[in-house]
Amino acid sequence: MTTRSTSAEFVTAFATGWPEHQPDIMVLSLTTHKGMQDFALSREQALLVAKTIKQTAARLVTPTKAR
Repeated sequence: MTTRSTSAEFVTAFATGWPEHQPDIMVLSLTTHKGMQDFALSREQALLVAKTIKQTAARLVTPTKAR
């Protein structure tokens, strides 16, 4: 099992696209302060990621202001 860091990198930008000659995958590009990482996703993977993000986003609370 991979050891995971206890802190997360914040995504500063993202983009999606489809390679011209590979319409069966979606490319998700995530950018952090350390650089960009591309991920190739199948249709099923893309739908699962979208579902998970939507469910998680619905549970997010509004950040409190720092005092």
